[in-house]
Amino acid sequence: MSKLNSSHKMGNPVYPIMFAIGVCHLFNDTLQAVIPAMFPVLESELGLTFTQLGLISFALNIVASVLQPIVGFISDKKPMPYALPLGMLSSFVGMAGLALAPEYWMILVSVIFLGVGSAVFHPEGSRVSFMAAGSKRGLSQSIYQVGGNSGQALAPLISAFILVPLGQRGAALFLVVAAVGIFLLSKISAWYKKQLEAEKLSKRKRTLLSSLPALTKKQVGVALTLLMVLIFARSFYVTNMTNFYIFHLMENYGLTIKEGQLIIFIFLALGAVGTFFGGPMADRMGRRNVIVLSMAVPIPLSLVLPYVPVWAIILLLIAIGFFIMLSFSVTVVYAQELVPSKIGTMAGLTVGLAFGMGAIGAVVIGILMDFVGVYTTMIVVSTLPIIGLVALALPKDRKITMSN
Repeated sequence: MSKLNSSHKMGNPVYPIMFAIGVCHLFNDTLQAVIPAMFPVLESELGLTFTQLGLISFALNIVASVLQPIVGFISDKKPMPYALPLGMLSSFVGMAGLALAPEYWMILVSVIFLGVGSAVFHPEGSRVSFMAAGSKRGLSQSIYQVGGNSGQALAPLISAFILVPLGQRGAALFLVVAAVGIFLLSKISAWYKKQLEAEKLSKRKRTLLSSLPALTKKQVGVALTLLMVLIFARSFYVTNMTNFYIFHLMENYGLTIKEGQLIIFIFLALGAVGTFFGGPMADRMGRRNVIVLSMAVPIPLSLVLPYVPVWAIILLLIAIGFFIMLSFSVTVVYAQELVPSKIGTMAGLTVGLAFGMGAIGAVVIGILMDFVGVYTTMIVVSTLPIIGLVALALPKDRKITMSN
């Protein structure tokens, strides 16, 4: 099964589009970040249990998880340029509902709208990143993914400086973010449509040049399964840090919400930095090597994290955040190279699975915290990076040269 699927020369990178879709990814994931940022507010104002908070995260992420591969599969057959602003419009509706919802069930409905918006955005956004990349595939994917992870990193700051002072109604401020996103995505969609028309006239379809050797269908299936296991471990761990670690810092270290959220911000911000460097590092070191490094380094650090003083927590989270997210964009590209004819499907599958595992993880962790307590849950979660060592069994890739 040959993996060299690019018979034409790679074009020049379109940097304005690369950065614009990265900014829109920042906007999209900032809107998603409002959900975990509201958890301390909802827990105190509405008296929600950890299980109920987990179900809110589940509703958001499971919709995105289920729909993303479907959207990716459909768009591989028939690309949908103007789905991008429509997806952001769905997020706009969800954010409006979230700011105004007086009851728990209405919050769940609102986050479903946000989940639909995210599900539409990610596969099509990844396709735009690919189309604009030219010969800078790793760089383009890193710019795109670091936009999203930067948006997620804003969750603690949103909580500390907007939602805690303003309460639930503070979420209405993010309608401005959604509106600007709709405008930008409309412009990007116009460029996207022109690219599709140009490809149609030239009768030449963009495909991905793979760095992997020829693999059988069985080998591809095994490799994808290993990637799924790895994403499971990473997503569970990051979901815990984003949604629930604040309660550990408050209960066991006596920190305020603002102090705890600033520490979590450090973890997520370094994750965004790691995401950016992961792509270029993979171009030099190999994608599999970066994936293995990303999962191996955090293991001893995460294992000792529940037992150290506050000053050491900050140092450990700097390292864990950077390394555990180093492979985020790399796993997307690796999956796309395993099945290079299905760019949207693989982006939807890998990122969608991350959402899905985050959804399940939020419920499991919430239930666990209600039954065995916050501290014991943190100890259990600290073992998750060990599962990521399945990356050692992934097929090795090689460096490829792209012509300009």
